[in-house]
Formats: sequence, C-alpha cells, structure tokens
Amino acid sequence: MSSDADVSPAEVVLGFVEEAEPWRLRSPQFPSKVGGKPAWLSQTGLPSLPELECEICRLPMVFLLQVYGPISSQDRSFHRTLFLFCCKTPECYTRNDSRCMKVFRSQLPRRNEFYSFEPPPEEEPPSDPEQDQSVLPVSGVKLCWVCGCPGNKACSRCHTVTYCGKHHQTLHWKDTHKKECCSGQKASTVTTSPFLFPESELVTEPEEEEGEEEEEEEGNKEDTTEAEGGQQDTHRVVDCPSLADGLPEGDLEEMAMHETEDNKVFQRFKKKIASEPHQVLRYSRGGSPLWVSSQHIPSDQDIPPCTCGARRIFEFQVMPQLLNSLCVDSTGASIDWGTLAVYACSDSCNHDNHYCPEVIWKQDFSTDQHTLSKHA
Repeated sequence: MSSDADVSPAEVVLGFVEEAEPWRLRSPQFPSKVGGKPAWLSQTGLPSLPELECEICRLPMVFLLQVYGPISSQDRSFHRTLFLFCCKTPECYTRNDSRCMKVFRSQLPRRNEFYSFEPPPEEEPPSDPEQDQSVLPVSGVKLCWVCGCPGNKACSRCHTVTYCGKHHQTLHWKDTHKKECCSGQKASTVTTSPFLFPESELVTEPEEEEGEEEEEEEGNKEDTTEAEGGQQDTHRVVDCPSLADGLPEGDLEEMAMHETEDNKVFQRFKKKIASEPHQVLRYSRGGSPLWVSSQHIPSDQDIPPCTCGARRIFEFQVMPQLLNSLCVDSTGASIDWGTLAVYACSDSCNHDNHYCPEVIWKQDFSTDQHTLSKHA
C-alpha cells in the first residue's frame, strides 16, 4: 500500500483490485497485491512450513494477499508488509473460526541488504533471463514451485524443482511435472499453479468522509426503522409454534433484541460501503474495523499482546467482496468470511528479524445476512 499507509487513526484507506503488469507485483516494487505467490519482503527469516499450515487440516495454506504498510516515523519499518495466508479446504471454514488463516509481518530499514536505497523505478527494469524465480536472489532461500513459500524438498528424479512438502509435490506432478521431469525441458517458472488465487494489484484511495449531520440524521432514521423491524421480528418469532412452544417469554424477547441489534450493525456496514461497493480492503492503522454482525466482536482481552509485550492494534480488514475475485464460489462448502480483521504489534517490533506472526479475527455473517452479503 504506498507510503500513505502511515495514516492517522481517523483516516481510512480503501483497497480495490486491478490488473497490473507482472513486474509491478514483484518484491522490488514493494507491492500490495492479491493472489499469485508472495512477493516476500525480507529474504531471511521466512515463516516455516509448520507456521504456514492450517491449524485444522494441517495442509499447507495458500497466499491470499499482502499489504504494504510502512511507518514513516520508524526507521526499522521504512519498508513494512503484512502477508495473509488461508486454507483452501472449504470444510475448514467453520463459523467464526480463524484457525484456517494466518498473518505475518515483515519489515526492513531503508538501508538493507536486499533492495536499493532509492525508490523503485517507474519503468520496467531489464529482466535477467537467467534469474531463477524459485530462489530468492540475495539470500538463496529456495521456494516451492507451487506456492512460493520456503521449500527445500527437491524432486527425487530431476532435482531441479523444489517444494514445501509432499502435498505440493504431488499437485505439481499431476499438473505438469510428470511430463517435464527428466524430459530435458526445464520446469516452467512462468506457468501459474492452479493452487494459487488469481493475481492482481491492490490499489488504494482515501475514503471520503460523510458529514456528521447527515450521519446523525441517517442514524436516527435507522434507529426508527430498526425498532419497527425489531417488533416485526418479535411477532415473527412468537407466531412460530416450534419456537414459541419451546422457549420462555424472556428468551424470546432476548432473541428478538439480538436480531434487532445484529440487523442494525449489518445495515451500518451496508450503508458505509454503499458509495464504494467494490472495496476489498479497509486500512486504518490504530482505527476500528467495520463489523458485519453484532456477534463475535473481539474484546481487548481477545486480542493477545505481541510477544514483545506491546499491545496489538487494528491495522486493516479484508472485505467479503474479495471473494468474488477469488473464484471460490461453489454450491457446497466454500471458502467464506464476513470480514477478516488484522491486528498487529503497536510498536512494530523487529522480532529478531524474523517474519512475525500477528493476529487475524474472522467474523462471519449471521445466517440471515449471508445470502445478501456478497451482493451488498
């Protein structure tokens, strides 16, 4: 996300997906992007294979997106990127369960061993046809052909391709490597693995703020509408014999109030994104997420502090609209979320120059909202 990501807590920067030339999405350009392979920032201290596994099914996760968010007031964070990974097993996406996702932070000072001190060029630099895309150029870290994550496991026949593990080696073998292996032709480094999400750039623009007077007026209007809707919800619940016969009156009233509050939060979400319905990301370091539901909102205690001892603060959220760009819809189980809120160390510590795990909070839509959510 360009250097304007160092924003005040009150400011929100919106992210949108756009097509881009491949060279603009590589590490020396410090991109914000969705899909493809990670454009790693630091070339050392990358996440290990166990760190990149889904905590539910234990299969390797796939790269979802990265957000470039430097902190101009910190020399150690002159370059700073957060990387988000997710599982591709639809059954792992249970309600409000974040274990199928992980996020890591990497940062570098302006003067470092991997990139020029000067800003990246605006024009495409000359390409080196001999450069091996499966190895990071300075550190020599080998990468998995399938996912672009660290991979030292080489094909036992040709020894020219490396993988993060047996699972991705099998995927590549079935896809193209069975024909390429030991045939004399080099394994294609350009062909995109079907395991990856479609690649695109994340471009940003500031969110236009609404007038306070208009917001207050709309809020009052919403409250009136919500109250009326709440009464309708209560009547609907009471009129349902299966619920009315089985629940005390107090529980029914509590249920109706909960539905009203949940609807209020969802309407606020829809109203906020209405002017820019294609936004896939909201960045506001130190700000607050835009929740889709009144359920499963974290308290301060739910977000653990960083290992350095500093508290973690909200940095950005991924919107459900991104799912439309990932081609993951299916009639059965599917990769899904309401919103993904990312919290990172408020001090942006160095963590011994390793990629630092941060916190991701997955909130799903309530059942009634789910059908409308992707088309909101």
